[in-house]
Amino acid sequence: MKSKSIRAFAPATVANVCCGFDILGFAVDTPGDEVVLTLRDDDEINMLAIHGDEGRLPLDSTKNTAGVAVKSLLKRLGSSQGVDIELFKNLPLGSGMGSSAASGAAALVAMNYLLGNPLTREALVEHAMESERVACGSAHADNVAPCILGGFVLVREYHPLDIIKIPIAHDLFCTLVHPHLELKTEDSRKVLKPTVPLKDAITQSGNIAGLMLGLMLPDFKLIGRSLKDVIAEPIRSVFIPGFNLLRTKAIEGGALGFGISGSGPTVFAISADHENALAVGKIIKSQFANYKLEADVFVSKINMEGARIVENS
Repeated sequence: MKSKSIRAFAPATVANVCCGFDILGFAVDTPGDEVVLTLRDDDEINMLAIHGDEGRLPLDSTKNTAGVAVKSLLKRLGSSQGVDIELFKNLPLGSGMGSSAASGAAALVAMNYLLGNPLTREALVEHAMESERVACGSAHADNVAPCILGGFVLVREYHPLDIIKIPIAHDLFCTLVHPHLELKTEDSRKVLKPTVPLKDAITQSGNIAGLMLGLMLPDFKLIGRSLKDVIAEPIRSVFIPGFNLLRTKAIEGGALGFGISGSGPTVFAISADHENALAVGKIIKSQFANYKLEADVFVSKINMEGARIVENS
């Protein structure tokens, strides 16, 4: 007998990963969003409730990322199945941790499960991208792909969509530090230049290739040398108080690399072990305190599983 109700979890993600604007991303273990989906006896897609958003997100299923993702999936399948969606927002809005991606991904994995898993995880990414289009005006996959698939992901091509999971030869640990600021993705994208100088494109390409090799070998020094962005981060970093000093302190503290998570204001660091990742988190949090900013710290390994079913009934 098929389940009528399901709970699913989708993790936070780090997109861009310095040099990989719109093409690189990885998932972490925590924090993340949860959804509860319950099948209906009609064809209505109903946002039953949203918890943790302080009433800021739309309950209209055509405007909410969870609802949009489910609608896209059902359209693909030619299904008229209705569903109630209850969303638990544990990720802060406008944080740069893939908040909109997590809501859509959790809803997709849950709905796919309720329907008997007719689509592969890879096929679900395209529908999650539609929810990103609603959230920020751009159907990018560097959050939703790792959120659904887990691991470190390269979006090699968008037309047609070509997603590759990068094999990582050594456990790596991520430190996410979220200062209590909000930065909307669409606003952060608007400040970017429409063209890139050839010199910067060459440098960025070298860093992407170096990072891929560093992850697969593994070569920690190569990872560190490659975690540099000469295109988006220099522009976006002005929105994050003390960014350059934060980077210096994180690297001095032993981090392999440091950068902006997604469009910010959350920053991330990558470390070779859990102890160092914790220490770097304390360093960055204390630096934000110098700017009178409270900050939340999350430390975990790179999450290889992605969104998952939590329970069903």
